[in-house]
Amino acid sequence: MKGGNHSEVSEFILLGLLYHPEQQTVLFFSFLLIYLITALGNLLIILAIKINSCLHTPMYFFLSNLSLIDICFTSTTIPKMLVNHLSGMNTIPYAGCLTQVFFFLFFGGIDSILLTSMAYDRYVAICVPLHYSMIMTPKVCALLILVSWIWAFTDALIHTVLLTRLSFCGHNKIPHFFCDLSPLLKLACSDTFINDLMVNIEGALTIVIPFIGILISYTRIFVTVLRIPSKAGKLKAFSTCGSHLTVVSLYYGTIIGVYLSPTSTHTVEQDTAAAVMYTAVTPMLNPFIYSLRNKDIKGALRMLLTRKPGISL
Repeated sequence: MKGGNHSEVSEFILLGLLYHPEQQTVLFFSFLLIYLITALGNLLIILAIKINSCLHTPMYFFLSNLSLIDICFTSTTIPKMLVNHLSGMNTIPYAGCLTQVFFFLFFGGIDSILLTSMAYDRYVAICVPLHYSMIMTPKVCALLILVSWIWAFTDALIHTVLLTRLSFCGHNKIPHFFCDLSPLLKLACSDTFINDLMVNIEGALTIVIPFIGILISYTRIFVTVLRIPSKAGKLKAFSTCGSHLTVVSLYYGTIIGVYLSPTSTHTVEQDTAAAVMYTAVTPMLNPFIYSLRNKDIKGALRMLLTRKPGISL
């Protein structure tokens, strides 16, 4: 069947992560804990940066934005799964499914470009430190954030609009815990050539090109750091990049494994496990990764947590 009539399917069934009812309770509380830790941890990072004027720099400006997007990104998928468990219903309306796809791609795209902006910030700070304040001005930082939002919005809107032209007739079971683009395209009973083409094009623009930008930035950084004569100087330079590199590895490692590798090389279970990693686990770990080895963040968090009640932030 061709055309854009999707009246045959008014809702989709999300099969979730497990098919064993006795394990659903453990799964529910595990994801509830992950979500609460993610929201609280990233919120503390945002507030800690806000109250400490010493952290009002480009690096921490990008970090606070990343924390905000991580909260939004996780909120796109986990709350719906928790509500489904409590209600005993695993369905999501057609419009709700498209909405979830849009916001998942939107916040995921911002995440990707933000990580690239953070890599560029580290490149300027280490490779051209004398010009750092002239290059990374507040206007430039704001422009990078604006570009990431516009870029991600356009990408998400294109994919969502293209989904509306597909027909879904009969098969409505999604082997996932949220509406993801790839499983939806497999359910369509109309031609998905244009959709698949845009997945490749937009995937290159939103994932591959930013990732290449990060690789170029860190290649230049490593070359510069290796030229530093003192061992202490090298360690200090590398320490400022360690947290970001860890987050980049977790984020892009799983995404590339799911979306940019041949589908024949991995199973549905592997795809779902990878999706859990970048939609839930990585956003939860980010606050810990950025705070455990960062004295400035730890000091700001200590200041935040020991503030007396009634003091304005």
